[in-house]
Amino acid sequence: MNKIVVVGCGNVGVKYASELLSTNSNIDELILIDINKEKAMGEAMDLSNTLYCLGLKTVIKAGTYLDAKDAKIVVIAAGVNQNKNETRLDLVNKNSKIIKDITLKIVKSGFNGIFLIASNPVDVMTYLVRKYSKFPAGKVIGSGTMLDTSRLAYLLSHKLDVNIKDINAYVLGEHGDSSFAVWSSAKVGSVLIKNIIPKEELGILEDKVKHMAYKIIELKGETSYGIGMCLVSITNAILNNENKVLVVSSLYDDIYLSMPSVINESGIKGVMKVELTKEEEAKLKNSAKIIRQTIKSLEE
Repeated sequence: MNKIVVVGCGNVGVKYASELLSTNSNIDELILIDINKEKAMGEAMDLSNTLYCLGLKTVIKAGTYLDAKDAKIVVIAAGVNQNKNETRLDLVNKNSKIIKDITLKIVKSGFNGIFLIASNPVDVMTYLVRKYSKFPAGKVIGSGTMLDTSRLAYLLSHKLDVNIKDINAYVLGEHGDSSFAVWSSAKVGSVLIKNIIPKEELGILEDKVKHMAYKIIELKGETSYGIGMCLVSITNAILNNENKVLVVSSLYDDIYLSMPSVINESGIKGVMKVELTKEEEAKLKNSAKIIRQTIKSLEE
């Protein structure tokens, strides 16, 4: 049975649930959990009203942590949202306590599926979920820089006037200000992008990717559509056993950060080794250093 539990009925959790129903007809049960139980009930009722048009018979309801016992995936989208002029790392102290509480309650239910985390700062929160759950590393996945990678592909497709599916470029590292585009191997079709776009313009595009979230938050107060669809893509890769390569937050030495990872029904099947230039390698190490420092600050 394909049962999904969503913890957190804010913009991200609800957009994810809606987009999941629109793209996957094999969801048997969708459970919504929120600290505001009435909101979870209202969202479940509202989402149920889409089933007729979608032709689905999915059971959608508000639930409790006990409902996670037989779920395949628990998606954690709970926590304090990023506000204007606030970085993702600014959220760490607030959200770390929330994530600990949620994780322990989910594990207590007897859950033995896959954790999928979207709460920010996502690399640190993913690390904490694994720490408190004691699950195998492959069964704890963070949305990571999949959203950053999606934004990069969007900008490149418009810049080059090509189909977005023909862009093959990754953003790696922290889902935050230290993320970086791997220009050394980025391609459109089979052509290296660095050979057709000047280096200065590549820097401008990378900067736009890093600041897109800040701009969206400034304009509408939150980001949810993009991350919602990224979570859907990861979910479907798990449920359909796709062995799909996605840039998610996965285990890197002793922490979590984003690398291209193979996703299937077991979670993260493996992490791909990417050939990086010395400059890119330094950027990856810098991202790892920032994440480690943030984790250390929580433990002090």
